[in-house]
Amino acid sequence: MPTQIGLISLGCAKNLIDSEIMLGHLQDEGMTLVPDPELADALIINTCSFIDVAKDESVGTIIEAVNARQEDPAREKQKIIVAGCLSQRFQKDLPGLLPEVDAFIGLDQVTDVASIVRKTLNRDLEEEGSLDTVTEKSRYIPDYTTPRFRLTPQHMAYIKIAEGCNHTCAFCIIPKIRGQHRSRSEESIVREAKGLIAQGVKEINLISQDTTYFGMDKWQGLGNRPKPTSGVDSTRGESLSTLLRALNDLEGDFWIRLLYTHPAHWSDELIQTIAECQKIARYVDIPLQHISDHMLDKMNRKTDGKYVRDLLKRMRDGIPDLSIRTTFITGFPEETDDDHQELLEFIRDFKFERCGIFQYSKEEGTRAHKMKGHVHHATKKKRHRELSSAIDEVAGKVNESQLGKQKRVLVEEEGIARSMWDAPDIDGRIFVPIDSRVGEFIDVEIKDHRGYDLVAK
Repeated sequence: MPTQIGLISLGCAKNLIDSEIMLGHLQDEGMTLVPDPELADALIINTCSFIDVAKDESVGTIIEAVNARQEDPAREKQKIIVAGCLSQRFQKDLPGLLPEVDAFIGLDQVTDVASIVRKTLNRDLEEEGSLDTVTEKSRYIPDYTTPRFRLTPQHMAYIKIAEGCNHTCAFCIIPKIRGQHRSRSEESIVREAKGLIAQGVKEINLISQDTTYFGMDKWQGLGNRPKPTSGVDSTRGESLSTLLRALNDLEGDFWIRLLYTHPAHWSDELIQTIAECQKIARYVDIPLQHISDHMLDKMNRKTDGKYVRDLLKRMRDGIPDLSIRTTFITGFPEETDDDHQELLEFIRDFKFERCGIFQYSKEEGTRAHKMKGHVHHATKKKRHRELSSAIDEVAGKVNESQLGKQKRVLVEEEGIARSMWDAPDIDGRIFVPIDSRVGEFIDVEIKDHRGYDLVAK
Protein backbone atom coordinates (compact mmCIF):
# COMPACT_ATOMS: atom_id res chain seq x y z
CA MET A 1 0.00 0.00 0.00
CA PRO A 2 1.19 3.57 -0.62
CA THR A 3 2.20 5.64 2.38
CA GLN A 4 -0.88 7.32 3.84
CA ILE A 5 -0.59 10.93 4.97
CA GLY A 6 -2.83 12.88 7.32
CA LEU A 7 -2.61 16.67 7.41
CA ILE A 8 -3.91 19.34 9.78
CA SER A 9 -3.43 22.87 8.43
CA LEU A 10 -3.70 25.74 10.92
CA GLY A 11 -3.47 29.50 10.50
CA CYS A 12 -3.96 31.77 7.52
CA ALA A 13 -4.35 31.27 3.77
CA LYS A 14 -0.61 31.75 3.30
CA ASN A 15 -0.08 28.72 5.51
CA LEU A 16 -2.76 26.83 3.58
CA ILE A 17 -0.74 27.23 0.38
CA ASP A 18 2.29 25.73 2.13
CA SER A 19 0.08 22.77 3.07
CA GLU A 20 -1.09 22.44 -0.53
CA ILE A 21 2.51 22.47 -1.75
CA MET A 22 3.49 19.74 0.69
CA LEU A 23 0.55 17.59 -0.39
CA GLY A 24 1.39 18.19 -4.04
CA HIS A 25 4.92 16.88 -3.56
CA LEU A 26 3.72 13.92 -1.48
CA GLN A 27 1.19 13.02 -4.16
CA ASP A 28 3.89 13.22 -6.86
CA GLU A 29 5.87 10.69 -4.83
CA GLY A 30 2.97 8.23 -4.77
CA MET A 31 1.73 8.95 -1.27
CA THR A 32 -1.99 9.38 -0.56
CA LEU A 33 -3.93 11.82 1.62
CA VAL A 34 -6.41 10.31 4.09
CA PRO A 35 -9.13 12.39 5.80
CA ASP A 36 -8.97 10.46 9.08
CA PRO A 37 -5.73 10.99 11.09
CA GLU A 38 -6.20 7.56 12.63
CA LEU A 39 -5.44 5.95 9.26
CA ALA A 40 -2.26 7.92 8.57
CA ASP A 41 1.22 6.45 8.61
CA ALA A 42 2.46 10.01 9.11
CA LEU A 43 0.46 12.95 10.45
CA ILE A 44 1.70 16.41 9.41
CA ILE A 45 0.60 19.38 11.51
CA ASN A 46 1.25 22.67 9.70
CA THR A 47 1.35 25.24 12.48
CA CYS A 48 0.90 28.98 13.02
CA SER A 49 2.63 31.14 15.64
CA PHE A 50 1.64 34.70 14.73
CA ILE A 51 0.02 35.52 18.09
CA ASP A 52 -0.55 33.76 21.42
CA VAL A 53 -3.91 32.32 20.38
CA ALA A 54 -2.33 30.77 17.27
CA LYS A 55 0.59 29.36 19.26
CA ASP A 56 -1.75 27.86 21.82
CA GLU A 57 -3.86 26.25 19.10
CA SER A 58 -0.75 24.81 17.41
CA VAL A 59 0.74 23.39 20.59
CA GLY A 60 -2.64 22.07 21.69
CA THR A 61 -3.14 20.30 18.36
CA ILE A 62 0.31 18.69 18.61
CA ILE A 63 -0.28 17.47 22.18
CA GLU A 64 -3.72 16.16 21.20
CA ALA A 65 -2.15 14.13 18.37
CA VAL A 66 0.58 12.77 20.66
CA ASN A 67 -1.99 11.74 23.28
CA ALA A 68 -4.21 10.12 20.65
CA ARG A 69 -1.27 8.05 19.43
CA GLN A 70 -0.45 6.91 22.94
CA GLU A 71 -4.04 5.94 23.69
CA ASP A 72 -4.78 4.12 20.41
CA PRO A 73 -2.82 0.89 19.78
CA ALA A 74 -3.65 1.17 16.06
CA ARG A 75 -1.66 4.44 15.90
CA GLU A 76 1.35 3.16 17.82
CA LYS A 77 3.68 3.34 14.80
CA GLN A 78 2.27 6.59 13.43
CA LYS A 79 4.83 9.36 12.95
CA ILE A 80 3.98 12.95 13.93
CA ILE A 81 5.66 15.69 11.89
CA VAL A 82 5.38 19.36 12.86
CA ALA A 83 5.78 21.93 10.07
CA GLY A 84 5.22 25.64 9.54
CA CYS A 85 5.76 28.85 11.48
CA LEU A 86 5.96 27.29 14.94
CA SER A 87 8.83 25.02 13.81
CA GLN A 88 10.58 27.93 12.13
CA ARG A 89 10.16 30.40 14.97
CA PHE A 90 11.14 28.07 17.83
CA GLN A 91 13.54 25.80 15.94
CA LYS A 92 16.06 25.69 18.80
CA ASP A 93 13.51 24.97 21.53
CA LEU A 94 10.83 22.66 20.13
CA PRO A 95 12.82 19.38 19.92
CA GLY A 96 13.48 19.64 23.65
CA LEU A 97 9.99 20.86 24.58
CA LEU A 98 8.15 18.31 22.41
CA PRO A 99 10.36 15.19 22.34
CA GLU A 100 7.37 13.05 21.33
CA VAL A 101 7.36 14.69 17.88
CA ASP A 102 9.16 12.59 15.28
CA ALA A 103 10.29 15.38 12.95
CA PHE A 104 10.26 19.14 12.49
CA ILE A 105 9.99 20.82 9.07
CA GLY A 106 10.83 24.46 8.42
CA LEU A 107 9.29 26.80 5.87
CA ASP A 108 11.98 26.04 3.28
CA GLN A 109 11.51 22.27 3.51
CA VAL A 110 7.98 22.09 2.10
CA THR A 111 9.32 20.79 -1.23
CA ASP A 112 11.46 18.15 0.53
CA VAL A 113 8.56 16.81 2.57
CA ALA A 114 8.38 13.42 0.79
CA SER A 115 12.00 12.51 1.55
CA ILE A 116 11.59 13.78 5.13
CA VAL A 117 8.51 11.59 5.58
CA ARG A 118 10.43 8.55 4.32
CA LYS A 119 13.38 9.25 6.63
CA THR A 120 11.00 9.71 9.56
CA LEU A 121 9.18 6.44 8.88
CA ASN A 122 12.50 4.59 8.91
CA ARG A 123 13.79 6.11 12.15
CA ASP A 124 13.39 5.07 15.76
CA LEU A 125 12.50 8.11 17.86
CA GLU A 126 13.69 6.60 21.15
CA GLU A 127 17.15 5.85 19.80
CA GLU A 128 17.77 8.87 17.58
CA GLY A 129 15.53 11.69 18.83
CA SER A 130 13.51 14.03 16.61
CA LEU A 131 14.56 14.63 13.01
CA ASP A 132 15.13 18.39 12.74
CA THR A 133 15.38 19.74 9.18
CA VAL A 134 14.67 23.43 9.89
CA THR A 135 17.12 25.88 8.34
CA GLU A 136 17.93 29.16 10.08
CA LYS A 137 16.55 31.61 7.49
CA SER A 138 13.62 31.23 5.13
CA ARG A 139 14.36 31.97 1.45
CA TYR A 140 11.95 29.73 -0.46
CA ILE A 141 9.27 31.05 -2.81
CA PRO A 142 6.92 28.93 -4.96
CA ASP A 143 6.60 29.02 -8.74
CA TYR A 144 3.82 28.17 -11.19
CA THR A 145 5.47 24.78 -11.75
CA THR A 146 5.38 23.94 -8.03
CA PRO A 147 3.13 20.90 -7.41
CA ARG A 148 0.00 21.75 -5.37
CA PHE A 149 -2.94 19.72 -4.17
CA ARG A 150 -5.64 22.34 -3.66
CA LEU A 151 -7.63 22.21 -0.43
CA THR A 152 -10.03 25.01 -1.42
CA PRO A 153 -13.38 24.52 -3.22
CA GLN A 154 -13.13 23.94 -6.96
CA HIS A 155 -14.33 27.47 -7.76
CA MET A 156 -11.88 29.37 -5.51
CA ALA A 157 -8.09 29.47 -5.09
CA TYR A 158 -5.27 31.45 -3.52
CA ILE A 159 -2.08 32.55 -5.28
CA LYS A 160 0.91 33.56 -3.17
CA ILE A 161 2.57 36.37 -5.14
CA ALA A 162 5.46 36.95 -2.72
CA GLU A 163 6.93 35.65 0.50
CA GLY A 164 8.43 37.37 3.54
CA CYS A 165 8.13 40.98 4.67
CA ASN A 166 10.45 44.01 4.85
CA HIS A 167 8.38 45.89 7.43
CA THR A 168 9.49 46.04 11.05
CA CYS A 169 6.16 46.72 12.73
CA ALA A 170 6.78 46.72 16.46
CA PHE A 171 4.07 44.13 17.21
CA CYS A 172 4.86 41.63 14.43
CA ILE A 173 7.16 38.59 14.38
CA ILE A 174 6.52 37.60 10.74
CA PRO A 175 9.73 39.07 9.21
CA LYS A 176 11.82 37.04 11.68
CA ILE A 177 9.90 33.88 10.78
CA ARG A 178 9.45 34.22 7.01
CA GLY A 179 12.42 36.40 6.12
CA GLN A 180 12.78 39.36 3.79
CA HIS A 181 10.24 40.15 1.08
CA ARG A 182 10.84 38.31 -2.19
CA SER A 183 8.46 38.66 -5.12
CA ARG A 184 7.65 36.04 -7.69
CA SER A 185 7.87 37.03 -11.34
CA GLU A 186 4.75 38.45 -12.96
CA GLU A 187 4.98 35.79 -15.67
CA SER A 188 4.95 32.99 -13.08
CA ILE A 189 1.84 34.36 -11.37
CA VAL A 190 -0.04 34.94 -14.63
CA ARG A 191 0.73 31.42 -15.83
CA GLU A 192 -0.50 29.96 -12.54
CA ALA A 193 -3.69 32.04 -12.72
CA LYS A 194 -4.28 30.96 -16.32
CA GLY A 195 -4.04 27.31 -15.26
CA LEU A 196 -6.47 27.81 -12.39
CA ILE A 197 -9.00 29.56 -14.64
CA ALA A 198 -8.77 26.66 -17.08
CA GLN A 199 -9.66 24.34 -14.16
CA GLY A 200 -12.87 26.29 -13.53
CA VAL A 201 -11.71 28.67 -10.77
CA LYS A 202 -14.00 31.71 -10.56
CA GLU A 203 -12.23 33.61 -7.78
CA ILE A 204 -8.48 34.13 -7.41
CA ASN A 205 -7.27 35.62 -4.13
CA LEU A 206 -3.83 37.25 -4.30
CA ILE A 207 -1.95 36.95 -1.02
CA SER A 208 1.44 37.61 0.58
CA GLN A 209 2.56 39.34 3.76
CA ASP A 210 2.32 42.67 1.88
CA THR A 211 0.82 42.43 -1.61
CA THR A 212 1.37 46.15 -2.28
CA TYR A 213 5.15 45.63 -2.03
CA PHE A 214 5.06 43.22 -4.97
CA GLY A 215 7.92 43.93 -7.38
CA MET A 216 9.44 46.71 -5.25
CA ASP A 217 12.19 44.42 -3.93
CA LYS A 218 13.39 44.11 -7.55
CA TRP A 219 13.53 47.89 -7.99
CA GLN A 220 16.52 48.14 -5.64
CA GLY A 221 19.54 49.08 -7.71
CA LEU A 222 17.36 50.60 -10.43
CA GLY A 223 17.23 53.97 -8.69
CA ASN A 224 13.45 53.83 -8.47
CA ARG A 225 12.60 52.20 -5.15
CA PRO A 226 9.93 54.28 -3.39
CA LYS A 227 10.17 55.30 0.22
CA PRO A 228 7.22 54.42 2.49
CA THR A 229 4.31 56.88 2.21
CA SER A 230 5.84 58.48 -0.91
CA GLY A 231 3.12 57.17 -3.22
CA VAL A 232 5.65 56.74 -6.04
CA ASP A 233 4.16 54.98 -9.06
CA SER A 234 5.98 52.16 -10.85
CA THR A 235 7.57 53.72 -13.91
CA ARG A 236 9.85 50.77 -14.53
CA GLY A 237 9.79 47.09 -13.71
CA GLU A 238 6.95 44.97 -12.34
CA SER A 239 4.49 46.18 -9.73
CA LEU A 240 1.14 45.22 -8.30
CA SER A 241 -0.49 47.50 -10.88
CA THR A 242 1.20 45.80 -13.83
CA LEU A 243 0.33 42.39 -12.36
CA LEU A 244 -3.35 43.27 -11.91
CA ARG A 245 -3.62 44.55 -15.47
CA ALA A 246 -2.01 41.37 -16.81
CA LEU A 247 -4.42 39.20 -14.83
CA ASN A 248 -7.39 41.32 -15.88
CA ASP A 249 -6.49 40.67 -19.54
CA LEU A 250 -6.80 36.88 -19.15
CA GLU A 251 -9.80 35.33 -20.86
CA GLY A 252 -12.57 33.85 -18.76
CA ASP A 253 -15.36 34.71 -16.33
CA PHE A 254 -13.70 35.27 -12.96
CA TRP A 255 -12.77 37.92 -10.44
CA ILE A 256 -9.54 38.68 -8.60
CA ARG A 257 -9.42 39.68 -4.95
CA LEU A 258 -6.58 41.66 -3.38
CA LEU A 259 -5.71 40.75 0.22
CA TYR A 260 -3.12 41.92 2.79
CA THR A 261 -2.17 45.36 1.45
CA HIS A 262 -0.09 47.86 3.42
CA PRO A 263 -1.10 51.56 3.47
CA ALA A 264 2.49 52.75 2.98
CA HIS A 265 2.72 51.43 -0.58
CA TRP A 266 -0.56 52.48 -2.15
CA SER A 267 -0.46 54.94 -5.04
CA ASP A 268 -2.83 56.76 -7.36
CA GLU A 269 -1.67 54.37 -10.08
CA LEU A 270 -2.91 51.37 -8.10
CA ILE A 271 -6.25 53.06 -7.36
CA GLN A 272 -6.69 53.86 -11.06
CA THR A 273 -5.76 50.29 -12.01
CA ILE A 274 -8.44 48.76 -9.80
CA ALA A 275 -11.02 51.25 -11.06
CA GLU A 276 -10.26 50.44 -14.70
CA CYS A 277 -9.96 46.63 -14.42
CA GLN A 278 -13.44 45.09 -14.34
CA LYS A 279 -12.25 41.68 -13.13
CA ILE A 280 -10.58 43.12 -10.01
CA ALA A 281 -12.98 42.91 -7.08
CA ARG A 282 -14.10 46.24 -5.62
CA TYR A 283 -12.64 45.11 -2.33
CA VAL A 284 -9.50 46.30 -0.55
CA ASP A 285 -8.05 44.54 2.48
CA ILE A 286 -5.82 47.12 4.20
CA PRO A 287 -4.99 46.49 7.89
CA LEU A 288 -4.48 49.97 9.39
CA GLN A 289 -3.85 48.88 13.02
CA HIS A 290 -4.61 52.37 14.43
CA ILE A 291 -5.35 55.98 13.49
CA SER A 292 -3.66 57.88 16.34
CA ASP A 293 -0.29 59.41 15.32
CA HIS A 294 1.04 58.42 18.73
CA MET A 295 0.16 54.75 18.23
CA LEU A 296 1.18 54.58 14.57
CA ASP A 297 4.60 55.93 15.54
CA LYS A 298 4.96 53.44 18.42
CA MET A 299 3.89 50.61 16.10
CA ASN A 300 6.45 51.75 13.49
CA ARG A 301 3.81 51.76 10.76
CA LYS A 302 5.58 54.33 8.52
CA THR A 303 2.32 56.26 8.15
CA ASP A 304 0.42 58.87 10.15
CA GLY A 305 -3.25 59.62 10.63
CA LYS A 306 -3.39 62.38 8.00
CA TYR A 307 -1.83 60.11 5.37
CA VAL A 308 -4.25 57.28 6.19
CA ARG A 309 -7.33 59.52 6.01
CA ASP A 310 -6.20 61.04 2.73
CA LEU A 311 -5.46 57.61 1.22
CA LEU A 312 -8.86 56.24 2.19
CA LYS A 313 -10.59 59.27 0.70
CA ARG A 314 -8.68 58.83 -2.56
CA MET A 315 -9.67 55.16 -2.62
CA ARG A 316 -13.34 55.90 -2.13
CA ASP A 317 -13.30 58.74 -4.66
CA GLY A 318 -11.35 56.78 -7.24
CA ILE A 319 -12.99 53.32 -7.09
CA PRO A 320 -16.79 53.21 -7.46
CA ASP A 321 -18.73 50.85 -5.14
CA LEU A 322 -15.61 50.00 -3.14
CA SER A 323 -15.64 47.90 0.03
CA ILE A 324 -12.74 48.64 2.38
CA ARG A 325 -11.85 46.00 4.94
CA THR A 326 -9.48 46.82 7.77
CA THR A 327 -8.36 45.62 11.20
CA PHE A 328 -7.20 47.52 14.27
CA ILE A 329 -5.22 46.68 17.39
CA THR A 330 -6.42 47.89 20.77
CA GLY A 331 -4.36 47.95 23.95
CA PHE A 332 -0.93 48.44 22.35
CA PRO A 333 1.72 49.59 24.87
CA GLU A 334 1.28 53.21 25.98
CA GLU A 335 -2.14 53.52 24.31
CA THR A 336 -3.90 56.35 26.14
CA ASP A 337 -7.59 57.05 26.61
CA ASP A 338 -7.23 59.81 24.00
CA ASP A 339 -5.69 57.33 21.51
CA HIS A 340 -8.56 54.93 22.12
CA GLN A 341 -11.18 57.65 21.77
CA GLU A 342 -9.67 58.82 18.47
CA LEU A 343 -9.84 55.28 17.09
CA LEU A 344 -13.41 54.85 18.32
CA GLU A 345 -14.56 58.06 16.63
CA PHE A 346 -12.67 57.17 13.44
CA ILE A 347 -14.47 53.82 13.17
CA ARG A 348 -17.86 55.50 13.72
CA ASP A 349 -17.16 58.32 11.25
CA PHE A 350 -15.52 56.46 8.38
CA LYS A 351 -17.98 53.55 8.37
CA PHE A 352 -15.77 50.78 7.01
CA GLU A 353 -17.73 48.21 5.01
CA ARG A 354 -15.75 45.45 6.75
CA CYS A 355 -13.82 45.85 10.01
CA GLY A 356 -12.23 43.75 12.76
CA ILE A 357 -10.56 44.48 16.10
CA PHE A 358 -7.86 42.54 17.95
CA GLN A 359 -6.50 42.90 21.45
CA TYR A 360 -2.74 43.44 21.46
CA SER A 361 -0.79 40.22 21.99
CA LYS A 362 2.63 40.47 23.63
CA GLU A 363 4.96 38.51 21.36
CA GLU A 364 8.48 37.52 22.41
CA GLY A 365 11.09 38.66 19.90
CA THR A 366 9.19 41.77 18.78
CA ARG A 367 10.14 45.35 19.58
CA ALA A 368 6.87 45.92 21.45
CA HIS A 369 7.61 43.02 23.80
CA LYS A 370 10.29 45.11 25.53
CA MET A 371 8.30 48.35 25.59
CA LYS A 372 7.16 49.96 28.78
CA GLY A 373 3.59 50.98 29.47
CA HIS A 374 1.78 47.74 28.68
CA VAL A 375 -1.96 48.22 29.04
CA HIS A 376 -3.77 46.30 31.78
CA HIS A 377 -5.76 43.33 30.46
CA ALA A 378 -9.00 44.65 31.96
CA THR A 379 -8.52 47.96 30.14
CA LYS A 380 -7.84 46.11 26.88
CA LYS A 381 -11.03 44.11 27.26
CA LYS A 382 -13.07 47.23 28.00
CA ARG A 383 -11.69 49.04 24.96
CA HIS A 384 -12.24 45.95 22.81
CA ARG A 385 -15.91 45.85 23.85
CA GLU A 386 -16.44 49.52 23.02
CA LEU A 387 -14.74 49.21 19.61
CA SER A 388 -16.62 46.00 18.79
CA SER A 389 -19.90 47.67 19.63
CA ALA A 390 -19.08 50.55 17.28
CA ILE A 391 -18.11 48.10 14.52
CA ASP A 392 -21.39 46.21 14.96
CA GLU A 393 -23.36 49.46 14.76
CA VAL A 394 -21.60 50.47 11.55
CA ALA A 395 -22.07 47.01 10.04
CA GLY A 396 -25.81 47.25 10.58
CA LYS A 397 -25.95 50.61 8.79
CA VAL A 398 -23.81 49.31 5.91
CA ASN A 399 -26.09 46.29 5.45
CA GLU A 400 -29.18 48.51 5.66
CA SER A 401 -27.78 50.58 2.78
CA GLN A 402 -27.57 47.45 0.61
CA LEU A 403 -31.31 46.74 0.64
CA GLY A 404 -32.81 46.81 -2.84
CA LYS A 405 -29.43 46.73 -4.59
CA GLN A 406 -28.57 44.32 -7.41
CA LYS A 407 -25.41 42.25 -6.86
CA ARG A 408 -23.46 39.65 -8.75
CA VAL A 409 -22.53 36.88 -6.33
CA LEU A 410 -20.54 33.66 -6.39
CA VAL A 411 -22.43 30.70 -4.93
CA GLU A 412 -20.19 29.22 -2.25
CA GLU A 413 -22.33 26.31 -1.11
CA GLU A 414 -25.98 25.31 -1.23
CA GLY A 415 -28.02 28.42 -0.41
CA ILE A 416 -24.98 30.58 0.47
CA ALA A 417 -23.05 33.03 -1.73
CA ARG A 418 -20.47 35.81 -1.50
CA SER A 419 -20.28 39.13 -3.33
CA MET A 420 -17.17 41.06 -4.34
CA TRP A 421 -17.40 42.63 -0.89
CA ASP A 422 -16.95 39.30 0.92
CA ALA A 423 -13.63 37.47 1.17
CA PRO A 424 -13.75 33.72 1.88
CA ASP A 425 -13.76 32.67 5.55
CA ILE A 426 -13.53 36.32 6.67
CA ASP A 427 -16.59 38.37 5.82
CA GLY A 428 -20.34 37.87 5.82
CA ARG A 429 -22.54 35.64 3.68
CA ILE A 430 -25.45 36.22 1.33
CA PHE A 431 -28.32 33.75 1.60
CA VAL A 432 -29.59 32.91 -1.90
CA PRO A 433 -32.21 30.51 -3.32
CA ILE A 434 -31.27 26.96 -2.42
CA ASP A 435 -31.43 25.78 -6.03
CA SER A 436 -28.58 28.14 -7.07
CA ARG A 437 -25.71 26.24 -8.65
CA VAL A 438 -22.58 26.01 -6.45
CA GLY A 439 -19.46 27.52 -8.00
CA GLU A 440 -21.33 29.78 -10.44
CA PHE A 441 -22.07 33.50 -10.61
CA ILE A 442 -25.69 34.63 -10.30
CA ASP A 443 -27.40 38.03 -10.14
CA VAL A 444 -29.52 38.72 -7.06
CA GLU A 445 -31.41 41.52 -5.31
CA ILE A 446 -30.76 42.17 -1.62
CA LYS A 447 -34.03 41.99 0.35
CA ASP A 448 -33.04 41.74 4.02
CA HIS A 449 -30.11 41.51 6.44
CA ARG A 450 -29.39 39.40 9.52
CA GLY A 451 -26.45 40.58 11.59
CA TYR A 452 -23.43 40.59 9.28
CA ASP A 453 -25.26 38.57 6.60
CA LEU A 454 -27.59 39.54 3.76
CA VAL A 455 -30.64 37.81 2.30
CA ALA A 456 -31.24 37.91 -1.47
CA LYS A 457 -33.64 36.71 -4.10
